[in-house]
Amino acid sequence: MARQTVVLGAGMVGVSIAWQLQKRGYQVTLVDRRQPGRETSFGNAGIIQREAVRPYPFPRDMKTILSVLPNRRVDIRYRPAGMVNAASPLLSYWHHSSSRLYKKIVPEYASLIQLCLDAHAPMIEAAGAEHLVRKEGWLEIYRTPEKLAKRVKEAEEARELYGVQFTVLDREALNEKEPQLGNKIIGAIHWLDPWTVADPGGLVAAYAASFEAMGGQLVQADITGVTQQNDHWKVTTSAESFEADQVVMALGPWAGQWMKPLGYHFPTFVKRGYHMHYATQPMAKLNYWLMDAEIGYLLAPMNAGVRLTTGAELDRLESPADEEQLGAAEKVARTIFPLGERKDSAAWKGARPCLPDMKPVIGPAPRHAGLWLAFGHGHQGFTLGPATGQLLVDMMEEKPTAIDMTPFRADRF
Repeated sequence: MARQTVVLGAGMVGVSIAWQLQKRGYQVTLVDRRQPGRETSFGNAGIIQREAVRPYPFPRDMKTILSVLPNRRVDIRYRPAGMVNAASPLLSYWHHSSSRLYKKIVPEYASLIQLCLDAHAPMIEAAGAEHLVRKEGWLEIYRTPEKLAKRVKEAEEARELYGVQFTVLDREALNEKEPQLGNKIIGAIHWLDPWTVADPGGLVAAYAASFEAMGGQLVQADITGVTQQNDHWKVTTSAESFEADQVVMALGPWAGQWMKPLGYHFPTFVKRGYHMHYATQPMAKLNYWLMDAEIGYLLAPMNAGVRLTTGAELDRLESPADEEQLGAAEKVARTIFPLGERKDSAAWKGARPCLPDMKPVIGPAPRHAGLWLAFGHGHQGFTLGPATGQLLVDMMEEKPTAIDMTPFRADRF
């Protein structure tokens, strides 16, 4: 008899785990308060980032820290109440970003990233979602030769160590790809490996539909309780209750608070982000996903319009939106590309689920049999969801995993 499994959370990570379980013959119920891909997975930049072998560290140099303090940068904003609320995990994040610890974290993190394209590919095919995906890479654009040269050196190291592929574009070569960029841009790195997605939420929804087509059950309801009863689990929701042999916690930014009643206190925090869609000026067209690297925002030619996504905002998960960061990014973006009017009535707001050592938790809960964890993917849940699904289900089945999972164990905190 197939094992009954409930997966909590229908973002990219949860949907991918549910898909893998259902494909391998489990009886799976996927639960979320919203439709699949409508929370964090909905609002991201839509890049499956094979090149992102280095996680984002906390700035350690005094020049950068001092530049953040006035709270006017485009790439990073903060609110004092949010900083106080997350003081302990943020201090730990700063600690893990030291050159000594970060040097150890990078190859562990990169081992996950290197799996991302091979893990997405069969899901894209099964979901019939090829029309959403482009395999032409994306452009990281620069304003100063010094910053570009520094980044090229990092890219060369990533190519040598992790097989990352790229080309360097001078302004003339960049003009051939994006002829309408402003004259402040002097060149770019064209990351060749990544795939881009014209509707990130749509891709998650397509994966969820594929999961349902295999016989999986999708339930849209508020989760009200998760309890262990002898050797089984009970999940209660606003709609109904479910008995299960196993439960997977994949609730992204909300996972930490749901783990507390079970006696776990993970040092979770969030990096919030915003997006807005724009029309373009007459005759203008954006061809590639563009990151204005020295400023810290991204423009993407999505189905819904040109999406502008912001950097990080350090604040509490449920604090009201503050669109100043988005406004600042928009002001700069209009100087490099002819954006038109806003297409959304209000900015979208979401939160990236983070842990201080920049790595997700993937694996069994230390003290509860049948409870499995998959959260804390930071900026890369969209990229890493399918790889996480494969790895976690291999662990659940006690099969060899493609990489060493020790760095992602839950009891490291």
